[in-house]
Amino acid sequence: MPTVSVGRDRLFAALGRTYTQEEFKALCFEFGIELDDVTTEKAIIRKEKHLEDDGEVDDDDEVIYKIEVAANRYDLLCLEGLARALRVFTGTEGSPVFQVSSIPRGSILQMHVKPETSKIRPYVVCAVLRGVAFDEARYNSFIDLQDKLHQNICRKRTLVAIGTHDLDTLQGPFSYEALPPHEINFVPLKQNSPVYPVIYDSNRTVLSLPPIINGAHSAITLATRNIFIECTATDLTKANIVLNTMVTMFSEYCETKFEVEPVEVVHYDGRKTVYPDLSCYKMDVSLYDILGPIGISQDEKQVVCPLNKMQLQAESHSLKGEPRISVSVPPTRSDILHARDLLEDIAIAYGFNNVPKSKPKCMTIGGRQPLNRFSDKIHAEVARGGYMEVLTFILFSHEENFDMLNRADDKSKAVIIANPRTSEFEVVRTSLMSCLLKTLKHNIDHPRPIKIFEVGDVVMLDSSRDVGASNNRRLAALYCNMVSGFEAYANLIKLSRKLWDWWILDSIVKVVRAPHVNFGENYYVPTDEPEFFPKRQCKIVTSDGKQVGYLGIVHAEVLRKFGIPDPCTFVEMDLEALL
Repeated sequence: MPTVSVGRDRLFAALGRTYTQEEFKALCFEFGIELDDVTTEKAIIRKEKHLEDDGEVDDDDEVIYKIEVAANRYDLLCLEGLARALRVFTGTEGSPVFQVSSIPRGSILQMHVKPETSKIRPYVVCAVLRGVAFDEARYNSFIDLQDKLHQNICRKRTLVAIGTHDLDTLQGPFSYEALPPHEINFVPLKQNSPVYPVIYDSNRTVLSLPPIINGAHSAITLATRNIFIECTATDLTKANIVLNTMVTMFSEYCETKFEVEPVEVVHYDGRKTVYPDLSCYKMDVSLYDILGPIGISQDEKQVVCPLNKMQLQAESHSLKGEPRISVSVPPTRSDILHARDLLEDIAIAYGFNNVPKSKPKCMTIGGRQPLNRFSDKIHAEVARGGYMEVLTFILFSHEENFDMLNRADDKSKAVIIANPRTSEFEVVRTSLMSCLLKTLKHNIDHPRPIKIFEVGDVVMLDSSRDVGASNNRRLAALYCNMVSGFEAYANLIKLSRKLWDWWILDSIVKVVRAPHVNFGENYYVPTDEPEFFPKRQCKIVTSDGKQVGYLGIVHAEVLRKFGIPDPCTFVEMDLEALL
C-alpha cells in the first residue's frame, strides 16, 4: 500500500482546522485510510543517513504524517488530493467540477505523432496548466506526485512516463518522434533499441527522451507559471489516468481554478484527439446491488449522501418500480469500475462500525459451487477410464488458437490481450484443443496409446456481461495411437458405438441428471469443422437440438502444425450446458 508523507501543519491548514493526533487518526479510519506513522523532517533525514536518534526535540522541526492509502486511489497520493477528499468527506467543501477550457480550434496547442513511435511507445496524451502559482511546498508536492505515480500505476515508467515542462521556454507545435540514437543530441542511459522516443518543440528543442529523462531546457521551477504536461505510454488507459490525476490535483493552483487547457494530439494517420478528457463516467445501479451485501437498510434518497461524501455525485430514481441510483464518477476516481466499488464507498461513508453485525441467513461459507461439484464428478469418471489429467495455461498465441487449428478468427469470440508480454500469451483460449495437442507434442515419446484430458475454462466475448466476456467450463479428452480408433461409416448418422473408448461419452451422458438435459437415441449430428477430417466428425446434441459438444479425428494438417506424427481423436464438451 502506498504511503503519503505530508506536513501536519500544512495538511491542517488545507483542511481548515486542527486535530489532535487521536482525532486525526479516527478521521483517517472513518475515511478508510490509516495514519501509519508520525515523525519529523530531521528524523527522516537521520534515518536516511543511518544515524542514531540524538534524542533532541526541536519545536521548530516540522511534524510529518505518513498516511497509508489504497493502491488504486491515485487521487490521494499528494496533499492536494488527500486534503480535498477529506474536506468533501467532512462536508466542509463540495466536490469540485473540472473543466477543459474553451479554445478556438486554430489556437489550441498540438502534438504531432510520427508513425515510428508505434514501434516502441505508441501513445502520448498532453495538457496545459495555465497561471499556476507555485511556492516551495506546492512545487515539492508536484514533483513528489510524479514520483509516486511513476512507482505505482506507471510501473517504474514502463507503462507511462510523465514529462512536465515550463511552457514559456518552448514553442509549439510539438512533435513526438522515434529516431536512431545518433540523430538525437542526448545520451540514453543503458538502453538498447534501434530507435528512441523523443519529444521536440517547433524549434527542435528536446523536451524529453521518455521514459529515460526530461530535458534541462524546459525544467519547471518555482517561477514557472504555465506547465506543459506530456505522458507517453504503452497503455493508453493508464496514460489518461495519470494525466487526469496530475491536472486535477494541481489545477486548483491555476489562475482559473480547476480549469485545464487542452492539447490536440494529431496522429500520423490523420486522426485528431483532444486531451485531457475530464468528462464524468455515468453509472446506473440497483439500490439492492449496492446495499444488499453490506447488510444495511436505507432508501435511495439516504444513499445519495454517503456517495456525495466520497466525491461521487449521485441521484435517486426508479425504473419500473425498482429503486436505482444514478452516479456521476469524476475523473479523479478512476478506481470506480463496478457497482461493488460503489458498495465499498457507501460502507466507508456509512461507517464500518455502524454496519450491524449479523449471521448469514444461510451458512454457505466455504460451500462448493454446483459447477465445481459436477466438474469433479466428470473428472472422476474420465480418470477411471485411464486418462491422465493435464493442467495448461489459459493464454495462448493467436496462431495456436486459430491458424494451427485451421480456424479463422472472425473477431467475435476471442479475448485478445492488448499488450502481451510475450507472443506466447496473445489470446485467451476459446477451446481446449490447442492445450491438449500442445501437451501431446511435448510428450510425443511416451508409449501408445496416449490418453489425456483436461477440465478447465475457456473465455468468449460476451456483450451481455459487464466485463464484455464470460467463462465457460469445458471437458476435453484426446486419444493418440498408431490408428485413430474412430470407426466411421459413409453415413455419420449411423456411427458405430465402437468409437475410441466410446464409453466416455456414454458414461458422461449417464452421469448427467439435470431435468432440462435430455439425450435421444441419436445425439450425434454430422458437422464440417476445419480442425477435423471431413465425414469423420460430429457434434453432440440434446433431444431439443442444443449442441453440448463435438468430436472427431484431428485433421492431418493440424497434426503436422503441432508436430504430431500419429492419428488423434478429440472430444470437447460444455459442462455448464449439462449442469
